[in-house]
Amino acid sequence: MSKKFNENYQYKPKQPLSAKELANGVINNNPVILSRAITLIESQKEEDRALIYEALKHIPPSSHKALRIGITGSPGVGKSTFIEAFGKHLGELGKKVAVLAIDPSSNITGGSILGDKTRMEELSNLPNVYIRPTPSKGELGGVAEQSFETILLCEKAGYEIILVETVGVGQSETHVKELVDCFLLLMLAGAGDELQGIKRGIMELADAILITKVEQENEKHAKIAKSNYQNALHLFPPNSNQWVPKVLTCSSLENKGIKEAWRTIEDFERHNAANKWLDENRKKQNLFWFKEKLNQLIKTSFYNKKEVKESIEKLQNEVEKGNIDPFNAALKLFSHR
Repeated sequence: MSKKFNENYQYKPKQPLSAKELANGVINNNPVILSRAITLIESQKEEDRALIYEALKHIPPSSHKALRIGITGSPGVGKSTFIEAFGKHLGELGKKVAVLAIDPSSNITGGSILGDKTRMEELSNLPNVYIRPTPSKGELGGVAEQSFETILLCEKAGYEIILVETVGVGQSETHVKELVDCFLLLMLAGAGDELQGIKRGIMELADAILITKVEQENEKHAKIAKSNYQNALHLFPPNSNQWVPKVLTCSSLENKGIKEAWRTIEDFERHNAANKWLDENRKKQNLFWFKEKLNQLIKTSFYNKKEVKESIEKLQNEVEKGNIDPFNAALKLFSHR
């Protein structure tokens, strides 16, 4: 029976939350408030970001540290299918999991094109799993501009494992290494990727390589690919944490190799907790993002000045007319800011 339309219904916009209400909502793992907090982080409005940064001040430091896992690979490799199978396995183990899916952005609206909640329907229905699709907005590095703060909010909300799915654009995804503890690279067998030199840069960052879509008819190609990747990894210099990257195979559709992938990540965590590398790496990442955020604030502050906006408009006309070259135009703007 269809619900009767209420003619007297009036839409009530969401009431703005205070910094303390946002902080309490995050601490108490309220998924609605967590989503609103992340929306404020992603906002282009300075007052929205100021509010959430104020909220972060109200959240006391915690000894709890989530395991952050970056998952990357070329489009079509099966990242979302793997994350659904992997996330369900973690959920069944009783883990609290947050999935931050960085989607390609629409050039028209700036929003997510794919929307991972629609691609991970079963996973999104689990009570201990939180999924947040975020548009990349053209950012290089395979991650969104505010991914660091989003991870921080999820960690403060008590999630034990945070999966960061990146856009999958290739070598430019190195920024994700500065966000996560463990970096998982997904590859296809028989697609020629084993021999592509362009993959070298990102392969050097991988803590494990997972060959996907290894269904029965593809097992032969998978064995060859696994051997090729293992041989290639031996040519790279040893990692500073003395971890030897593993090469695994899986079929997300047939749920094969998912448990083995998690066991490898657990081995990685134990190895690097014992040698204190995880803590040292987090310190380096915090410094990296401090510098990134500082550059971000300087850039935003510069471009938001009224006189700068007016000067840019005038100089753009001069550059178009050929009255001044682009380099001296930029120098002139910066020198007289």
